[in-house]
Amino acid sequence: MEFLTGLLNSMPGALAQGLIWGIMAMGVYITFKILNIADLTVDGSLCTGGAVCVIMTVNGCPMWLSFLCAFAVGLICGLITGVLHVRCGIPAILAGILTQLGLYSINLHIMGIGTDNGSKSNLPVSVDKYPLLVSARYIRELSLKNPLIVLAIFILVIIVLLYWFFGTEIGAALRATGANGNMARAQGINTNLTKILGLMLSNALVTLSGALLAQYQGFSDINMGRGAIVIGLAAVIIGEVIFGKIFRNFSLKLLSCVIGAIIYYVVIQIVLRLGLSTDDLKLLSATVVALFLAIPYWKGKYIKASVKKGEE
Repeated sequence: MEFLTGLLNSMPGALAQGLIWGIMAMGVYITFKILNIADLTVDGSLCTGGAVCVIMTVNGCPMWLSFLCAFAVGLICGLITGVLHVRCGIPAILAGILTQLGLYSINLHIMGIGTDNGSKSNLPVSVDKYPLLVSARYIRELSLKNPLIVLAIFILVIIVLLYWFFGTEIGAALRATGANGNMARAQGINTNLTKILGLMLSNALVTLSGALLAQYQGFSDINMGRGAIVIGLAAVIIGEVIFGKIFRNFSLKLLSCVIGAIIYYVVIQIVLRLGLSTDDLKLLSATVVALFLAIPYWKGKYIKASVKKGEE
């Protein structure tokens, strides 16, 4: 009984975390599923979004401007990775690693603005001092301050805007680039430009997620993005495996990423309540991703084997 009570008490927090990371998962979906690029920039850009949002907030900037700048910084992060990949001929995965590596130092300097040594690894932002948009303090309140309401609105607006964008000529060109780059180029599409655009949009969503996460937890930290790509991939893959046969519409596929993130954090809470050490969370995340990546392969292999056996 105590286990169930504790688990139920942790569910609002797991739901909020899932919604926040769901925005990040939609960014990962753009590169991983649409462009077929494994972009590791997100491990650095998530922290960049949080750092920019928090430093602007503590310096008295309006909330809307803090989020707008976090989004804009994400565009720049994606642009850097895209230029390294497209213009410098560096493989996409290595370009992302290089950008992520550089962002580590940049994030330290962003959070250290105004300090003596010019760098800082952690920057708090209290809901008592600043008008934060989301905060974990109100997660169980039945009021408009509850972050679940704000996050649900964010998710809805983002899905609508992405659905509209990918229905435009530029969005269709981006999807065509991921589906068949050679055919896209034959149709006159500048695939280099669409790759850069996809990376920019993806990282902009990631930094927006980082900004919301920093506000929700009350601080930005240099390590807050470590392993983010694993969580993003887990959310995308879980959503695809569970809802891939049901959700055919593009907007529903985006929604499946969010649901996948929620499921991931619910599972994490259950496992933690069962006594798993927090030191083993990264191992659990890697295991979850590996399993859900293997499931489609196993299913396909089993179906092929069954068909061959039936033909015999």
